Amino acid sequence: MDGRRLRLYVLKWRWYERNALPWRRARIHLHMLRREAFIRFPVQGNVLEALDDGRLEIGAGTLLEPGCWLVLADDARISIGEGCFLNLSTMVAATARVTIGDHTMFANHCLVSDASHRFDDPDRPITWQGFVSKGAVSIGSNCWFGANCVVTTGVTIGDRCVIGANSVVTHDIPPGTIAAGVPAKVIRPIEFVRDADEATLEDALERPE
Repeated sequence: MDGRRLRLYVLKWRWYERNALPWRRARIHLHMLRREAFIRFPVQGNVLEALDDGRLEIGAGTLLEPGCWLVLADDARISIGEGCFLNLSTMVAATARVTIGDHTMFANHCLVSDASHRFDDPDRPITWQGFVSKGAVSIGSNCWFGANCVVTTGVTIGDRCVIGANSVVTHDIPPGTIAAGVPAKVIRPIEFVRDADEATLEDALERPE
């Protein structure tokens, strides 16, 4: 193997395998300890660099399960709120900004990205064409995404939404709704149920003497 190929291999190894290095894992765990959050290894992407730079925010009580990818461009930011749950192999990728509210839950193999791959240049390999974005992605609090969901660029999803498994979200979803499909469409509003004790107390307070 010549020197050029060896250097290229080393560069790729440093990108893909760097989070396996024990001193880097220790530093990531230290960041999580300070935030009262937790990552179960392996974790992929430029996580440590983004944590060091303050471009990756992870709230207290949030858990990332093994195989998660967090990938940020040089000036991008990802904000994940408190009490979130990213299950196995969930990926969050940002070229500019991705925001996830508190207590939002992703099942296995979900993808959230504020950009998509270009494919419209016939004279260049598709792997060299870079990305195009329609804007930041914003996901509200208390949302639940079923397995294999995709959230695409420029989308806003309101608080307390449920997105059905295998859905592709290409347009905004209003708060308090269930959506599913490819592309995802609103199926119906969520019928919220109050705790019986809470409802009794509220009724008593509202009842005139």
